Amino acid sequence: MTIETAPAPTTQPTAHDAGRPVMAAPRVVGLACRNCGRPEPLGPSYVCSACFGPLEVAYDKDVVRETVSREAIEARPPGLWRYLEFLPVDAPPTHGLRVGSTPLIPAERLGPALQIESLWLKDDTRNPTLSFKDRAVAVAAARARQFGIDTLACASTGNLAGATAGAAAALGMPAYVFIPADLEPAKIDHALAYGATVVPIEGTYDDVNRLCLEVADETGWGFVNVNLRPFYAEGSKTLAFEIAESLGWRSPDVIVAPIASGAMFTKLAKGFGELADAGLIERRPIRFVGGQPAGCAPVATAWEAGTTDVQPVRTPETIVRSLAIGNPADGRYSVELANASAGSIEAIPDEATAAAIRQVAALEGIFSETAGGVTVAAADAARKRGVIRDGDEVVALLTGNGLKTPDARLLGLEEGTVAPSIRPSLSAFEAWLESRS
Repeated sequence: MTIETAPAPTTQPTAHDAGRPVMAAPRVVGLACRNCGRPEPLGPSYVCSACFGPLEVAYDKDVVRETVSREAIEARPPGLWRYLEFLPVDAPPTHGLRVGSTPLIPAERLGPALQIESLWLKDDTRNPTLSFKDRAVAVAAARARQFGIDTLACASTGNLAGATAGAAAALGMPAYVFIPADLEPAKIDHALAYGATVVPIEGTYDDVNRLCLEVADETGWGFVNVNLRPFYAEGSKTLAFEIAESLGWRSPDVIVAPIASGAMFTKLAKGFGELADAGLIERRPIRFVGGQPAGCAPVATAWEAGTTDVQPVRTPETIVRSLAIGNPADGRYSVELANASAGSIEAIPDEATAAAIRQVAALEGIFSETAGGVTVAAADAARKRGVIRDGDEVVALLTGNGLKTPDARLLGLEEGTVAPSIRPSLSAFEAWLESRS
């Protein structure tokens, strides 16, 4: 089969190009099936025509290795496009949101509380629409424009709705976001604020996703996590790139991340692997720890049972709606990654998630949404299990802002945290203060 390739540049670099990505030869060579390896042409496609397995972007690793360097990356502006050689886009887009380059923060108070000596928090609550989904959507949107697609869409458990809506607004594209009708109101309002058309669907996320498969075929819209999924998923690799660069071009001992579909979890491993393939970091073992809410934990259940046969959860029962995917597309691959890396996948009760949200906010000043609570609680569980060991350097990912799930932190509290109002007098304040001691 003939594979479509990206065109080689027609101009030579000049002094003004210092630090900019320069491609000496095509590096994106097409798509390939993750299951059977069958090559497919580059295009808005997501499923293998032979075995119906998932498609992934295929790169020429030799070209990447010959054209990328630490020095070139470090000379570029902040943002995910500084890692262009590893992404399926011909050139950095000239329009769009400024995504990525979020901080890696030493958790100097949270770490000791979890008995983890060296803990870092990758704070992706600071992306433009307040979640890591901005990374995936940025790549999908850039590729959609190259394909001539004029409308963005998605099936979402919440964060992706805002990310797709925000990206489309910045690019002047219409957006349609399909969501479960019972999604958190804050996430619905977030998408509406950017001018997106929100389509509430009666049922679970998996019901929404099945509908979007049909709509994508009928309309030709660019569904970022359907027909653009191979490109969309590549955006999550930039988390690994930024972590390695922030650590001085090395990998940590343990990565802890939430699992919904499992795409981000597996792409983290791919990202570190690609850095090693290109000679930018030393190849060393990394244990991957995933977290799922106990009320929708098909991947954690399979891992605990010692199987890669991930059984769908028909009716999720959890406050962590952003991870409530009952039939995760990359579930099996997530189990395989945890096993191959001597990691684990932890099922976290909602009460532990809420407690972790409060703990991170109180100790580190970061208000995370429910997925971040699951991640921190998973780090705690993995430490107690022995997967995280003495002296390990651990990076935990906080993937969304708590303002999207403001009520979740209250679960497990006997009463609200806002005190009754008092009269505007010093004596009233002193009496109030004494009553709290």
